[in-house]
Amino acid sequence: MSHKSGFVNIIGSPNVGKSTLMNQLVGEKLSIITSKAQTTRHRILGIVNKPEYQVCFSDTPGVLDPHYKLHESMMQFVNSAMKDADVILFVTDIYETGINHKATFERLQKTNIPILLLINKIDQGDQEKIEEKIAFWHEMMPKAEILPISALEGFNMEPIWERILELIPESPAFYDKDALTDKPLRFFISEMIREKIFMNYKKEIPYATQVEIEEYKEDEKIVRIRAIIYVERKTQKGIIIGHQGEKIKQVGIAARKDIQKFIDKHVHLELFVKVDKDWRESDRKLQGYGY
Repeated sequence: MSHKSGFVNIIGSPNVGKSTLMNQLVGEKLSIITSKAQTTRHRILGIVNKPEYQVCFSDTPGVLDPHYKLHESMMQFVNSAMKDADVILFVTDIYETGINHKATFERLQKTNIPILLLINKIDQGDQEKIEEKIAFWHEMMPKAEILPISALEGFNMEPIWERILELIPESPAFYDKDALTDKPLRFFISEMIREKIFMNYKKEIPYATQVEIEEYKEDEKIVRIRAIIYVERKTQKGIIIGHQGEKIKQVGIAARKDIQKFIDKHVHLELFVKVDKDWRESDRKLQGYGY
């Protein structure tokens, strides 16, 4: 029996549910999820392996007009995902009236790569609204196959899988058949901490932070992790720490629970805050942080 392998890349505006969809399809929480836009900053690979196929999903940052060099790096992840896809999952939702980045939308309209256009969050709308969105997107992207879904509820995942397996080419596996992702463990630990920052702070603060794992020591009974939260300003450092360290303590407790669940071992987590001035605008610093 022939083996199939392919890259299935998830593209769309910020906050339409791309990361929720990715986690649903892969069956693991690889992408962090918050209610804030631009939570995803990297291209995150999630690999699903069966004896007869390997599907390599990519979650990508939400498409946007760059305001920082960080945004430019995020858009490079999106552009690379559009180039190497065997199938594109273009995610929108029942609220969106058109993708917010004209150049990306024009590329999607012109591409010959198969597109499954997924209208997400249908659990939040009625039948009339869903039908309106289907008609709208059919006119805007007539070549795309349109499916209404709820990534949060796991609704209509089966038809997506059926079409993906029909569309990906015959090919040997690109990665080891026991691989789940191409990212190291430290990356996911830093992302779990960053998720808690997005959930515990408002306005600009989460967007100005970067998390790096400085130390990871595994003993027989416990894993000791030392992480640095970088911010751009001294004032932001004070906000992250909070009065008598209460805010950063909340982040640490919540992150430690997720990390323990992820690595299935008791964790001792230490968080420190440092200032790295204007890191979002420095090519050298962004490269050092993996962008």
